[in-house]
Amino acid sequence: MSQFSLLTKRRFAPFFWTQALGAFNDNAFRNAMVMLVAFQMALPDAQVSLYTNLAPALFILPYFLFSATAGQIAEKFEKTRLIRYVKLFEIAAMVVAAIGFFTHHISLLLVVLFLMGMHSTMFGPIKYSILPQALERDELVGGNALVEMGTQLAMLVGMIVGNSLMLIAGYGTLAASLTTIAIAVTGYLVSRSIPAAPATAPQLKFNWNPLSETWRVLKLTHEDRAIFNAVLGISWFWFFGTVMIAQLPNYTRHVLGGDGSVNTLALTLFSIGTGVGSLLCERLSGKRVEIGLVPIGAFGLTVFAVDLFFAHPAVTAGATLGWTAFLAVPGAWRVALDLTMIGAFAGFYVVPLFAFVQSRAPRERLSRIIAGNNIVNALLICIASGFGIGLTAFGLSVPTIFLITGLINIAVAVYIFTLVPEFMMRFITWILVHSLYRVRVDGLKNVPDEGAALVVCNHVSFMDPLILMASVRRPMRFVMYYKIFNIPVLNFVFRTAKAIPIAGRNEDPAQLARAFELIDEALAAGEVVCIFPEGGLTKDGGIATFRPGVDQILARRPVPVVPLALRGMWGSIFSRRDSAMHRSRLPRRFWSKVELVGGSPLKASDANAAVLEARVSELRGDRA
Repeated sequence: MSQFSLLTKRRFAPFFWTQALGAFNDNAFRNAMVMLVAFQMALPDAQVSLYTNLAPALFILPYFLFSATAGQIAEKFEKTRLIRYVKLFEIAAMVVAAIGFFTHHISLLLVVLFLMGMHSTMFGPIKYSILPQALERDELVGGNALVEMGTQLAMLVGMIVGNSLMLIAGYGTLAASLTTIAIAVTGYLVSRSIPAAPATAPQLKFNWNPLSETWRVLKLTHEDRAIFNAVLGISWFWFFGTVMIAQLPNYTRHVLGGDGSVNTLALTLFSIGTGVGSLLCERLSGKRVEIGLVPIGAFGLTVFAVDLFFAHPAVTAGATLGWTAFLAVPGAWRVALDLTMIGAFAGFYVVPLFAFVQSRAPRERLSRIIAGNNIVNALLICIASGFGIGLTAFGLSVPTIFLITGLINIAVAVYIFTLVPEFMMRFITWILVHSLYRVRVDGLKNVPDEGAALVVCNHVSFMDPLILMASVRRPMRFVMYYKIFNIPVLNFVFRTAKAIPIAGRNEDPAQLARAFELIDEALAAGEVVCIFPEGGLTKDGGIATFRPGVDQILARRPVPVVPLALRGMWGSIFSRRDSAMHRSRLPRRFWSKVELVGGSPLKASDANAAVLEARVSELRGDRA
């Protein structure tokens, strides 16, 4: 089922349109205000500069002041009702904005800008914590992708509309006022169709002190190392995007020789690229939370940001070109491609990170963790603004700033991926599996989302654990033959995934005993453990007799058992179908079409080696 089908579901569509309309209004109002101040009020340049630089600071300030409070509110109360209150607040803010537009009262408009910052601050924790309540686990990536696409396009359209309305001769203030109020009212009406989303922590003790609560929220966000580093990755995305977008006006004017329409074109390409990249995440990840895409996104951001430094359109000095004339200039399409691909890889980068935080964080803490994420985001946005201003003050050109930002991006990415090897482990797994196989999955929802479980599967190739790791949504602890565990490169993946090496009784009795202890500890901790009960790779494509180790595990720790079966792996790369002589050359089936299917869970009391062998054989069928 396509992710676009979510737009027809009541549990998602009203929320999607509500958040998109809010993003539109934020940007329509801000750009209308800038156009009013910069072009219609005949203010001195110094005063215009003051207001235009003050505006972003006022919008971002509420994130520091109220994010922690917003996280508590989103956790403690029913979210749909909160959304409606937030939209009513937006209507009131837009009415005040209309008064400011008509009276040309700049201070009042700056107050409204602060209020819209509050609107976004309150909506943020609700926006990302409501998705796991509304969507199935395999819809989370697609839902986040649609939200990211909708937000980017709504922001872009809002910018264009805000600019255009205020420039209507004689009626600009009226048009801007009526439009922003109408959009706010529409957002409220649409929000009334959002289904109820119960409070996730109704017993939460509310802390009214924003300073102490901010500190507590940041500590909460920091508790899980993987989540915190995902938050750092998201915040770095905002740093990178802030630096790049802030340079676009000067870049289009001084480097591309374009007018305002070229700046709009650049923003459009970036937004479209982000939307497309976000939507591709679901297809590339197989509808699962795949953080292996994050390193790909980071690499792409650097490649195309650096290429902007080397891209030099053949523009005559002092030229002021419209967007159509610019595209006719030699080298212009290279710039257009760079901007679009930066957006696309930004989608690859940020969508899996948001989905990762949503899937990994406990439901009763997610809103507060999102609030902590917003605080760190706001801090990085402010640092990005200072970074861009500082480099400009040192006399660096815009292309040079792009180059520096792209190179720093790689350093930051390597730092984050080093702190959390899981990112690189997932990246290696994703690359290997999708390079060597075409995998179709079915029935994997039988692996429980919570609680301990034992997964059993037939064993056909050295790549079996990686295929399961790349396909099953929930992290699993694999029990594998120690010689496979020690294969170079794959050893990093297996160690990072906390795989459990095992040896035969005659090879190393101590390691065998230790493996059973680790299996029991993992199951006792509520983890999923996957074993290959045949004890080795199949030598003829059939399923060998399941060894009694599975009975020993269940006797000690009775947990549900989920049978899985690999189909089509026999004869694929790294299976044993080829003779020893043939294995020295490229295997006959390099990009094999394989399947992984799951069966219904069995109670421990109903499961034993013979029963599970029969179930796996039935699932595999005739396709070895």
